Amino acid sequence: MEIAEMNVALTIVPTYNEIENIEGIVDRVLAVGLSDVLIVDDSSPDGTGELADRLASQHAGVHVLHRTSKDGLGRAYLDGFAWGRARGFDVLIEMDADGSHQPESLPTMLDELRTADIVLGSRWVPGGRVVNWPLHRKVLSIGGNVYARLALGIDIRDATGGFRAYRTTALETIGLDGVESHGYCFQLDLLWRGLERGLHVVEVPITFVEREHGESKMSSDIVRESLWKVTVWGVRRRLTAVRELVVNHRRLPSVRANTRRLAPS
Repeated sequence: MEIAEMNVALTIVPTYNEIENIEGIVDRVLAVGLSDVLIVDDSSPDGTGELADRLASQHAGVHVLHRTSKDGLGRAYLDGFAWGRARGFDVLIEMDADGSHQPESLPTMLDELRTADIVLGSRWVPGGRVVNWPLHRKVLSIGGNVYARLALGIDIRDATGGFRAYRTTALETIGLDGVESHGYCFQLDLLWRGLERGLHVVEVPITFVEREHGESKMSSDIVRESLWKVTVWGVRRRLTAVRELVVNHRRLPSVRANTRRLAPS
């Protein structure tokens, strides 16, 4: 599928208490002119949902999906994917609401999606960078990505980033019903499943800017959950490889039994 018409793209922006950020990020996405916006609000008590409704009433390209409770980033995206697929969007984009992801990178990402199945906005490839992050956040992110590469055997520099674009067909290939993680590890879960199924993934350098308003949703519990899940997936991967090796080894005698060596002439 060639993506000739860029208005088939939908940028999904999950929100919880992002009233200071959401209008600015929506304006910037619309200014790029390549995507509609779906705000998925988890009943924010600060009025984010009400502001989202006002933005939708002002702009034909803005839509709102209200959820009844705070139910995890992954579930918010899954609901957003379902909404977009039901309405015929061919490209679904993940973007944070806090301004960390720059909508101005969308033209480059969507251009790469003409030949790729998934495009990742990457902080850790040449040309990518982060702004206003303390050293410990950089170490944590780089270390987490190195661990994911080693545990899962993937050649991706920024597997945990949340700025990415999927062809809808790629999500269908991944199979969203079986996704195990619904927290921040959701990003890595989807990516790994896509790589296992042979999807073509491209990383595009981006500038990641730490939020100026509101509070980060990152916590030590999220870090521990991600570390645990990656470890479990890595062990499962190795056990599968060992089982395949044992099965293949057991087949060797029967193969040898059916092999006749020619006598020297």
